[in-house]
Amino acid sequence: QVRLVESGGGLVQAGGSLRVSCAASGLTFGTYAMAWFRQAPGKEREFVATISWTGGSTYYADSVKGRFTISRDNVKNTMFLQMNSLKPEDTAVYYCNARTMAMGTIRAYWGQGTQVTVSS
Repeated sequence: QVRLVESGGGLVQAGGSLRVSCAASGLTFGTYAMAWFRQAPGKEREFVATISWTGGSTYYADSVKGRFTISRDNVKNTMFLQMNSLKPEDTAVYYCNARTMAMGTIRAYWGQGTQVTVSS
């Protein structure tokens, strides 16, 4: 059974930093590309950042580029999102996503989310 468990969310003041984590189990972590998405109240879920299965390639949404850093530890089966210079508009539930392609089929899994609240 695949499980993605996010942690590290919380309340932080604008300009502050926070690191959220995603612990994965039940899958071969090193063969999955990983990503962070977020969903603010009343808005659709949006892409934040993604990292390749080796960790050698990353891509960010323009809204977080230069402030957020995605990383992974394939030994500990964990992905991270370091968030600096946080803004109130970063307030959202942050979701972990794992995806891979097997036999022409995309497999994707989601975590339950962790709340990040940035106060002004």
